[in-house]
Amino acid sequence: MCWRYLGAEFDIHGGGLDLTFPHHENEIAQSRAAGLSFARFWVHHALLNLGEAKMSKSLGNVIDLDHVAAMGIRPIELRYYLLESHYRSRIDYTDESLREKAVALRRIEGFVQRAVDRVGPVPAGELPAGFVAAMDDDLNTSAALASLRELVHHGNSALDTSDEAAIRSALASVRAMLDVLGIDPLDPAWGGDGSDHLKEVVDALVALALDQRAQARARKDWTAADAVRDQLKQAGIIIEDTPAGPRWTVHDGR
Repeated sequence: MCWRYLGAEFDIHGGGLDLTFPHHENEIAQSRAAGLSFARFWVHHALLNLGEAKMSKSLGNVIDLDHVAAMGIRPIELRYYLLESHYRSRIDYTDESLREKAVALRRIEGFVQRAVDRVGPVPAGELPAGFVAAMDDDLNTSAALASLRELVHHGNSALDTSDEAAIRSALASVRAMLDVLGIDPLDPAWGGDGSDHLKEVVDALVALALDQRAQARARKDWTAADAVRDQLKQAGIIIEDTPAGPRWTVHDGR
């Protein structure tokens, strides 16, 4: 099958650490005996644990995609969760840890959307040196994401000060990193082509609520202003007051 679809030699063969012997060693022996170079690199990943044991159908301890979807977790958020750990590091799965990573990705998406709203769509730019070094270090996605989050922090600071040049620079590099990791929220693969009518409706409704809040604050009606903020919070909209004006993000409250 590999020969048919990938050729006599291909780049990467993956699999769990528990398959190194005898399965993968036998694959190498059989292929070399047949005169095939087979895989150039072998990438063995650590196991995904549920409780104290590895997740396995034979053990009956499996979290499937239906369970994840029922939690309200999007595919892009699940991908981010798996990228947070180095592939050779064991993942001890819990629903709470998955939700925490989903919220972390939403913060990154929030920066991307706010930056696009401020300066317009910016194509992916150059990859930061720290990100490249992390990925060159045995695909250290954990360190790569740390580099990504650091630049998002700088980008948010640029948004607060309305530094459009810095916003564009940060957005371009952030999108470049997200593209490499396959989690760019603006990628049409994730429905991020900018044509989502529902998002436009939500933007308009939140803007209307924020305008009402601003009017209440202007007339020093703090009770009414707080009521608007609290109602938005109940709907999953978190308001943050910044020097550049109110900023909102979506949070599911879990």
